[in-house]
This record gives sequence, C-alpha cells and structure tokens, in this order.
Amino acid sequence: MQIMANRNNGKENNQSGDFFLRRIQLGLAVAVGGFFVILVGAKPELFLLDRSPVIGFIQIAVMLLGLGLTCLGGYHCLRGLWKDNRLSIAAELGVRLISTGYVIAVFSGLADIIGLGSHPTPTFVPYFGEWQARGIQIGEGFIAVGMLMMLPIADKPLFRSQPQSENNNQRS
Repeated sequence: MQIMANRNNGKENNQSGDFFLRRIQLGLAVAVGGFFVILVGAKPELFLLDRSPVIGFIQIAVMLLGLGLTCLGGYHCLRGLWKDNRLSIAAELGVRLISTGYVIAVFSGLADIIGLGSHPTPTFVPYFGEWQARGIQIGEGFIAVGMLMMLPIADKPLFRSQPQSENNNQRS
C-alpha cells in the first residue's frame, strides 16, 4: 500500500513540475515574441516595413507593446522558477521594479504625445528624440534589475522564500 502511495505522490509531483516547466516555456516564448515586436518597431526595415525616415508614433507604440510583452513573458518565466514557494521580499520588490520600469519607459516614449515632451503634438510632428531614448533606457534598466531580483537565490536571507502553507494563505 505504501509503495502505491509513493508512486501516486511521484506522479502528482511530476504533473506539478510539468506545470511549472510549461509556465517557463510559455514565458520564454512570449518574451522572445515581444523582442521580435520590439525589432519591428525599432527597425522596420529589417522586415521590409519601413515607410518613413523618422520614428513616429506608431513605431514608438509598437516598441512599447513589445517591451510590455517582454516584461510579461520574463515575469511568468521567472515566476515559474519559484514553483510552489512564495516570492521572497527581494522578488516582490523585483516585480514592483519591473512594473515601475515599464511605466517609466511608456511615459518617456510617449512624452510628446502626452504633452510632456519638447515637441508638443499640435505644432510639431512627434518623433523619437534623444531624451526619449534615454528615458526608455532608464526604464529598461529598472526592468533588468527587477528581473535579476526575481531570481530564486536561496543563499542570502533576503532572497529566501517560505513554502506556501494554509496558515500563510489565511494571513494574506
């Protein structure tokens, strides 16, 4: 009887392991797809889609959409590495940094459209300038640091996680 119970537990553990493996695979696929969307926005001539000599609103929006997909895919992939454990404090902060970095990138990239940039919409054609590029790079830096903080490193106390239990779920 006990041997059968161990076999069933092993089968259940394998199925939950498959779930996390699929989550990691899906996250990687979405992140790579987001990277290709960024490429379409940044360098449309690579895909024979270039229609303008400047980077305009549509290209900026496509780049930001691709960055969002990359962030989402990276989050799901890194979350799958944690399996059934709760996220550590550092990983929770990493999630917030990823979100903050994306918001910085969106507001920097669309500054002219929103009216915060140096080339407001009614008088100038919005384009992707040097300060907008720097703002998006700063946002991408926040995203990168956040993703590094989400890695499950068990050696340091700040990065340790606790397995989820019913008591922890009731307090949350």
